[in-house]
Parts: sequence; C-alpha cells; structure tokens
Amino acid sequence: MKLALHPFRQIESGRYVRACLVLLCALALGGCATVSGWFSDEDEKLSEPARLTEITPSIEVASLWSTTVGKGEGRLGAHQGPAVADGRVYAAAGEGGVRALDLQSGEVLWHYESDLRLSGGPGIGEGLVVVGGLDGQVIALDAATGAERWQAEVTNEVIAAPAIGMGMVLVRSNDGRVTAFDAASGERRWFWSHDVPSLTVRGNAAPLIGPGFAFIGNDDGTVSALSITDGRLLWEQAVGLQEGRTELDRMSDVDGIPVLEGSTIYATSFRDQTLAIDGPSGRPLWASDHGGPGRIGVASDRLLVSDPAGSVYALDKSSGSALWQQPALARRTLTAPAVHGDYAVVGDFDGYLHWLDLATGEFAARTRAGRDSLRAAPVVVDGILLVQNVDGDLMAFRLQ
Repeated sequence: MKLALHPFRQIESGRYVRACLVLLCALALGGCATVSGWFSDEDEKLSEPARLTEITPSIEVASLWSTTVGKGEGRLGAHQGPAVADGRVYAAAGEGGVRALDLQSGEVLWHYESDLRLSGGPGIGEGLVVVGGLDGQVIALDAATGAERWQAEVTNEVIAAPAIGMGMVLVRSNDGRVTAFDAASGERRWFWSHDVPSLTVRGNAAPLIGPGFAFIGNDDGTVSALSITDGRLLWEQAVGLQEGRTELDRMSDVDGIPVLEGSTIYATSFRDQTLAIDGPSGRPLWASDHGGPGRIGVASDRLLVSDPAGSVYALDKSSGSALWQQPALARRTLTAPAVHGDYAVVGDFDGYLHWLDLATGEFAARTRAGRDSLRAAPVVVDGILLVQNVDGDLMAFRLQ
C-alpha cells in the first residue's frame, strides 16, 4: 500500500478505509456537534502550511522558456520530471507521450505520441529514452529521433524513471521488483524482488547504475547493491530504521535515487536519516539524523536534503553534521533540493521555487512556476534550471 504524502493524502488499504467508515459512523451517531472543540485554533494553525514572508532577493531569476508536455500526473505521486542529455530535454506526461526539446530554446525536436498512461521516467542513456506506464509497459525510444526501438512489460505500475547503462535497462516497478532488459533488444535478462511493507510513501527511487553494481533504494528503508550482470544481491544496508508501534510510525522509505561519488553512496530516507556508505562493501561511513524521502542535492562540500516536515538542511559531506537548517517552509510539501550555482533550490505545493544561499541557508530569491504543485526535484544542467509541475507544464529558468 502506497501512501501519497501530498496536500491531499491517499490511503489505499481497505483496512484504513474501513477504519475511516467506522469513525464517520461514530460521528453520525454522536452528532456533528461533538467535533466542535476537538481541535483548537492553535492546532489548526500548526497544521497549515507556513505562510511565505517577504524576502529581499540577492539574485535575479529570469524565465527562459515554458511549454506544456501533455496532461500532467495530477495526484498520481510519480514525481514526474525531465531528464537532460546532449543539449536536449526529454519529458513525459501522464497523457500526451514523450517529447524532446532543445535545452536553450524549448523548441520541440520530436514528439512520440502514445495513448498509454506514462508515469515512470523518462530515463536516458546509451542512445535511448525509456519510459514506464501505469499498466506495467516499458517503452524504449531512439533518443535522436523518437522512433520506437522496443516494448516490454513488467509486473506492476512503473512510477520511477528507468536507469540505463552497461548495456542494460533497469526498471523498478511498484511491487518492489527490479527487472533488467537488454538495452539493444529489450530481452529480459534478470529480475530481483524485495518485500514491500504494507504502508509506504507513494513513490519509488530510480535504480542507480555504478561500475558493476545496481544500487536500489527500498521501501523498507534499506539500500541494496546488486550485481549488474545477474541481479545477485551483494549487500544490503539500512538507512532508515523501521521503528514504532504502528505501520505509519515505521515508514522509512528510500524514495530518492541514491547518489554515487567516487566509491561513496549517499542515501536518505523518510525517517529523517541520511547515510554515507562505502559502495564496494556496504559499510556505513557516517549517519545523520536529518533526511527525507526525496533525492539528495549535491554540492562540492555539502549535501542538501528536505525533510518531511518542510525544513531544508545542508550536511557536511565528510561527516554528515548539519551546517545549517532553513525551517521557514514548514508543511509546504517541498520537492527534493537541487543545486543551482551557489544556491540550493526547492519547489513547493503552491508552485513556488525558493533559492537558498548554499553557505548560509538564507533566502536569495523566489519565483512562481505557475499555480500547480511542484513534486519532482528541479533539474539543473549548464546553468539552466528545469521544473515540471503536476499539470504537465515544463519551465526553464536562469540566474542573471
């Protein structure tokens, strides 16, 4: 069962639905007046998203271009965002297919039309663009032309971007299975399965391919290292410990793609924990009590994480110690951070982008990228920041 932790929360378990019905019946029998006084005005204020306060910008943000790539993901919870390679932006939509655009101008270079509900991806590499669908389809396209190379199927919906490398396409499906396909032919090479807890954050980490390894962030708070040749498990390391009396308390998903720098893996989890791991052995190097379900932003000497409560942290890359915290975006359902020059950037549920000074965490700029929610982490390439909202709008910004 996947729990979507967004402004509208979706609980898919029949058991939770029955519990809600029991509560509603109790309220009906007791009378609606019994609800009055359950929550104070102060409690309601504490649950509301933090209001944005005026800032004095220290940098200027310019809009470069914007376009629509199709009907967006809405409340799907796929965190659908663009991918960039060789001066091209590749973007998929829930409905509307896949598009390749020029990074500098936003001009559409090709459009692959499809009636399928695309949700996972795109992933790019080795001349391919690969997307997944809500019904388990996997489609590989030629990155230069958009021509279809092959199609395959997996056992469940795909809401994570496929990973491509070392002659393989790795697809993470929502049932905890990773399937490896031959990049040239689409033939299945191997698959690996991991148990999924009964209650998890809605979302999946895309696989990460390293030299001889595939690193997988799992819904139970672990990171697994697999052999890229046959899918054999090499090691597994807990990032977020599953602790607590209830399933909700024990949620510890690693839903952001791990980061590989040299031989070190950095991974973060919904349990507010971030871990540095020695890639070849799986041995922990340091642990931090700050983290979140999204991916990690990486600067030269620090990592950036957004926690579930809406605080942004900078962590020292060598020790994991917190260098600063920015709490002013509490409960605004932040995206994972990206690094844009000397700034960290996060988006929020109301369509705002916020630039924070990497050195201090202070606000440096803010702009609104439309009025729809931003869930996917911004992507920064060649000084251009790209962000895709849940309505399928894709926008590019540059610092002046």
